[in-house]
Amino acid sequence: MPTIFGMPPQVLFGQLSLGLINGSFYALLSLGLAVIFGMLNIVNFAHGAVYMMGAFCAYFLLNGIDLPIPWWMAGHFSLMNIHFGSHLSFWWALLLAPIIVGAIGMFLQRVLIARIAGLDHIYGLLLTFGLAAILQGLFQNQFGSSGLPYEIPDGLSGGHNLGFMFLPNYRAFVVGASIVVCFATWFVIERTKLGSYLRAATENPSLVRAFGINVPLMITLTYGFGVALAAFAGVLAAPIYQVRPLMGADLIIVVFAVVVIGGMGSILGSIVTGFGLGIVEGLTKVYYPQASGIVVFVIMAIVLLIKPTGLFGRAA
Repeated sequence: MPTIFGMPPQVLFGQLSLGLINGSFYALLSLGLAVIFGMLNIVNFAHGAVYMMGAFCAYFLLNGIDLPIPWWMAGHFSLMNIHFGSHLSFWWALLLAPIIVGAIGMFLQRVLIARIAGLDHIYGLLLTFGLAAILQGLFQNQFGSSGLPYEIPDGLSGGHNLGFMFLPNYRAFVVGASIVVCFATWFVIERTKLGSYLRAATENPSLVRAFGINVPLMITLTYGFGVALAAFAGVLAAPIYQVRPLMGADLIIVVFAVVVIGGMGSILGSIVTGFGLGIVEGLTKVYYPQASGIVVFVIMAIVLLIKPTGLFGRAA
């Protein structure tokens, strides 16, 4: 059997495809973090929790949800569950879940995060860490720790035999959708007038406000957009990893490492580093599986020693 670098092509390309899948989620999540940090100067540790909420929102839109109502509404002295069901398809969930979770994020930004604006980064980190713990605890208490299944949409089931590997249709869609969303976000922020307003509002909010632009609203919308990116990744992840309360907690540390390697607040750095580290992680699982769990952090340490601002970061 022919080999590539000492490995059968099915094994090598199979791991590369898995690396691209992981890289897609790394890129989407780190992009949301970079948008929030670059525009708002907030280290959003709740990002993993909103990623999880995106997956759960897709699950609720498909299967409905049982909500308890108090006894005075039920008409007797006990709690009663009412089932709210929608049975919306995956495609509707992919559209609606980021909007719903993004709206929740905007509410939290206005009510909580806006109150610590201008303070040291540690306050934002502690606040969002507490939010993440509360959200994960609430979902874990209600749904347990085991995963809830979410089926692959019918139009994307199956796959194609490429000869050297079998490529599932849904995984190819995840990679393609992630690339489109990531580079569309980069284009809007770096190449449009709206993006220039966002960057200017970060650098000099007083000057931007003088031009009649509502800076607080812009900040809230930016935070909601960053959260919506994480929810979008959560919907994409649901058919692959199942829907679990701790699915974001398993990923957020690696995503923070990706952001640091790419450069804090760098949009392009988050995209390139996310996909690149996913591939590196996949190759490590082929040639040295024992190091696959730490290779990202080894790379982070090396990059910080050579360039403390990250690969695409700029000095303050």
